[in-house]
Amino acid sequence: MTLLLVAFLVGAGGPSGGRPMAGDAEFARLEYARAEEAYDSARALTADSAQYLWRLGRLYVCMGDMAEREKKEETYRKAVAYAERCIRADSTVAAGHTWKAAALGNIAMFEGSKGKVRLCNEIKHELDRALTLDSLDDVAYSIMGSFYLALGKVSWIERQLAAVFLGSLPDGGFEEAETALRRAIAIAPGMVRHRFELALVFREEGKTKDAIEAFRIASELPTTVASDPRTKERALRMARKLEEE
Repeated sequence: MTLLLVAFLVGAGGPSGGRPMAGDAEFARLEYARAEEAYDSARALTADSAQYLWRLGRLYVCMGDMAEREKKEETYRKAVAYAERCIRADSTVAAGHTWKAAALGNIAMFEGSKGKVRLCNEIKHELDRALTLDSLDDVAYSIMGSFYLALGKVSWIERQLAAVFLGSLPDGGFEEAETALRRAIAIAPGMVRHRFELALVFREEGKTKDAIEAFRIASELPTTVASDPRTKERALRMARKLEEE
C-alpha cells in the first residue's frame, strides 16, 4: 500500500528564535561547513550545549536538503541525533523538538508504509511539544502545515487501511494546514518555505488565484537557507503553470 505521506517537508525553514550565537553568522551566509565547525567548537566550551545542539540539528536538515540523494538520509539522521541530544540536555528547548520533527519528516521519504505511519505520529507529538513550549515558533507551524497538507492527500480508504494494518493516522487536512501556515507567515512573513507551502495548500483546495499570488510572493522573497533559490524557481514555474491552465 502506498500512503501519500512522503512530502512532510521539502526544505526546512530558517532560524528559530534565540539570541545570536557563535556560528549563526556563518549559517546566515549559507556557509554551512563553517557554521558546523563554529557550532561544534562553541558547544564544547559552554554548559548551555542545548542551544548549539538544536542549531546543529537545523544545520544538518538544511545540508540534507542540498545533499546528493544517496547522502540525504544519512544527513537527516544526523539531524535527528543532534535534536535528540538537545532534548536530552534540556527538554524545554522548543527548537530541539521542532528540528527533530523536521528531520523525521524528511526521513519518512525513505521509509515503508508502516514506518511512515509511525513517524507520522512521532512528528505530530514533537510539533505539539514544540508549540506548547514556544507559541511563536514559526518553523514548527510551517512544518505542521506541511504535515496536514500531506494528511489531506490521504484518502478515506487509505486511512481505513492504515488503521487496520499499520496504525491510526492523526486527524486533519487542508483546513488545518492553511491555519498553521498562515500562523507561520504572521510570525515570519519573509520565509520562502512558509509562503510556498501555503501556495501548495491553496492549489489543493482549488483556490487558484490565491495559489498563484502565494507562489509569486514566495519567488520574490530573500534567500535565508541554501534550498531557497531552488524553491523560488519552483514557485515561479508553478505560478506560471497555473496561470496558463
